[in-house]
Amino acid sequence: MGKLTKLAICLFMAITLSAQKNATDSLSIPEPKVFVSSHQITNGGKLIKYQAIASETYLKNKSGEPVASLWSVAYVQTGTTDTTKRPVTFVFNGGPGSASMWLQMGMFGPKLVKVDSDATKDDGAAPYTMVSNTNGILDLTDLVFIDPVGTGYSKVIGKGKVEDFWGLTQDANSVAQFIRQWVTENNRWMSPKYIIGESFGATRAAGVANALEGGGQNMALNGLILISQALDYAGSTSEHDNITSYLTYLPSMAATAWYHKKAGQGKTLEAFVQECRDFTYNTYAPALYKGSLLSVTEKENIAEQLSYFMGLDKAYILKSNLRVLMPRFQKQLLADEGLAVGRLDGRFMGDEVDKLSDGPHLGDPASYQISSAYTAALNHYFATDLNIKMDRPYLTGNGAIYGKWNWKPVPDGKGWEPSYVNVTRKLSETMRRNTGMKVMVANGYYDLICPFFDAEYTFSRNGIEREKIQMFYYEAGHMMYTHEPDLVKLAQDVRTFLTN
Repeated sequence: MGKLTKLAICLFMAITLSAQKNATDSLSIPEPKVFVSSHQITNGGKLIKYQAIASETYLKNKSGEPVASLWSVAYVQTGTTDTTKRPVTFVFNGGPGSASMWLQMGMFGPKLVKVDSDATKDDGAAPYTMVSNTNGILDLTDLVFIDPVGTGYSKVIGKGKVEDFWGLTQDANSVAQFIRQWVTENNRWMSPKYIIGESFGATRAAGVANALEGGGQNMALNGLILISQALDYAGSTSEHDNITSYLTYLPSMAATAWYHKKAGQGKTLEAFVQECRDFTYNTYAPALYKGSLLSVTEKENIAEQLSYFMGLDKAYILKSNLRVLMPRFQKQLLADEGLAVGRLDGRFMGDEVDKLSDGPHLGDPASYQISSAYTAALNHYFATDLNIKMDRPYLTGNGAIYGKWNWKPVPDGKGWEPSYVNVTRKLSETMRRNTGMKVMVANGYYDLICPFFDAEYTFSRNGIEREKIQMFYYEAGHMMYTHEPDLVKLAQDVRTFLTN
């Protein structure tokens, strides 16, 4: 056999093997699924015709191989001749490990599920009430709801590994990659771009805004809307010896005590909260830092004032050494009624079996009293309105993610340890490079997990240009939109923010 013949045979075999490998790869990774439907809704007094595009987007590694399937639902206005001036807003929740169900079915999606606005009733069992979102913002912006890897229908595929996505930096990079890809595929580079993130979603938003500046494709955002922000975790982690948290949580404790008529009666909520702010800065902070150097008289004095704001017995506060952890406050505030208040929203109350446990043992009533309604509504909406048919369940939450999450800011693991996560400096630097980016911060007075005073404390430091931050407050909790009056107010505040 001649050399040319041997070479031809080898070449043929190589091509055949390559084709077989590609065929095998294509069989193991099917084409991404896309579900498109047409709808219309009236928002802002205008009839908006739009397409709902529910789809998988494959993220690829540097070798061009698919490593993750990211699920999103986009609502895009139809009939517009020029989309370059039409804003697009990317929306996600937090966790990490939470799908975008909450903001989609609770606030910004075309259909919303209704739960008890006054937080006095459990959502019960199906059927639940769904309504058209007449307070929506589709007249102002297209919306793209994103489920990060491990949530919703999103998952790793091919050679992907969860550790490539389940981390502070990895997560932000993957969402930034998705946004660039979506913008490119839909020819929206000239569109104004916003992000709405809730809770850890605010942490992610700061990281994504920063990540979008790099990667060889600098993309500047027009604004961030941070709902129940969590940028500096020192202020939202109630643990022993974390002095910051005793300070940041106190005004929210006072607000919640006021709501349950345990403190501040005869005063407006705003006046009582301001009084607590002043006490926290001017009296409580110095006392905490003085610690055991406080005299007996000073300690008695501080306990008396804390009792006034918290609505707890002075003796209990003294036993707590002037430091009441949030889970204990949840259990103690309504202990005489055998009830524990919610963490996500202090308006909610749960009837506990164990009346003496150190914190609620049934879970968070602000979560378990509404989550069934949200889950059922989303699954029903996907199946009926959007005609989505998938081969796996939609994970509204994934507890496995949090335990495996890499909180380090860089892949090599060096960084903040043993300090708390803080992405505020990253946001500050991004805002100084992108001077046109504005930031809206929405705070719930009764949010006992990401307290409003933590937002004030966070944005008054870290190099933030405070005049560029717009703060808004609502008489509800973490998901203030569960309270009907605040849903309306938040929608109007977002509307004003987008149109300024």
